[in-house]
Amino acid sequence: MNPEKVTSQQVAKLAGVSQSAVSRVYTPGASASKKTMLKVHKAAETLGYRPNSLARAMVSGKSRIIGLIVAYLDNQFYPDAIEKLSNSLQANGYHVLIFMASKTAEGLDSVIEEIMDYQVDGIIAASVALSSSLAQRCSSMGVPIVLFNRAQQDDGFSSVTSDNVSGGAKAARFLMEGGHTKIGYIAGWEGASTQRDREFGFVAALQQAGLKLHAREVGQFEMEQASSATRRMFATDAPDAVFVANDHMAFAVMDTLRFELGLRIPEDVSVVGYDDVPAASWLAYNLTTVRQRANQMVQETVRILLDQVEGNGDQDQHIAIGSPLIVRGSARKPKGY
Repeated sequence: MNPEKVTSQQVAKLAGVSQSAVSRVYTPGASASKKTMLKVHKAAETLGYRPNSLARAMVSGKSRIIGLIVAYLDNQFYPDAIEKLSNSLQANGYHVLIFMASKTAEGLDSVIEEIMDYQVDGIIAASVALSSSLAQRCSSMGVPIVLFNRAQQDDGFSSVTSDNVSGGAKAARFLMEGGHTKIGYIAGWEGASTQRDREFGFVAALQQAGLKLHAREVGQFEMEQASSATRRMFATDAPDAVFVANDHMAFAVMDTLRFELGLRIPEDVSVVGYDDVPAASWLAYNLTTVRQRANQMVQETVRILLDQVEGNGDQDQHIAIGSPLIVRGSARKPKGY
């Protein structure tokens, strides 16, 4: 039998239950006895029945679909975070559709129409910029948005990030305690709140200790540009330590320092990153880095979004989760470590 032609009425008849009972079995959160569920699932399997999610959405007004927007997947942090977000949402009875967009607000406009066509119940935007007009538009359509690993305080979005300011400050203090005085910084994309906050905390901690940033270059959160930034930074009056805005760039920085410039890490120069992606613990890098607690970030993101989707929360929330420094071998260790 063609599955597309099987109806819930046919399933109900074969299972010996009402059509409303079949509907309850396939509606997340609805109540149905174990006996009824077994009957319905057996009948559905026999007939090849699959519930029509879009049809249920038209009736209920809820698709139970969450749109997940990401800007890029090169950084190991994002595939891992996306997997955690997807698993958590699915555990709560929601399906996930992933959309790719550029890092800018303009890039998002090109995918937002497609997202709305799927009648999503909510949106998670991972490291993409959203415009104020988009916030108003989604709000008027009753679609809540939570920013993941990006913050925009004044645009009507809830957000979940690591405590980037504190994390940057921890990196600065660690390098200073290790005896470094010529400390450089390789920035990410300057339109990102994560980049701005990490640099702000880092530079502020240096200044509090009476030091100025020795050198600064921009790597745009891309490995090739991070390598170029390293070459420029070390061409003259090289620093003795570098804080890199994320691990993805830090790996390129370390490779360039060792294999192109012939410098030893950490004997000649210390390197500290941010994120603590899986490769940071590999012996090839053994990177000292500030850890983003992805599990907690995902937990808070899903909690805020589903509260808003289910009508239990309408206030914007801005969560910054503490980021510990993970000490490995890429930077000189102060006494006591």
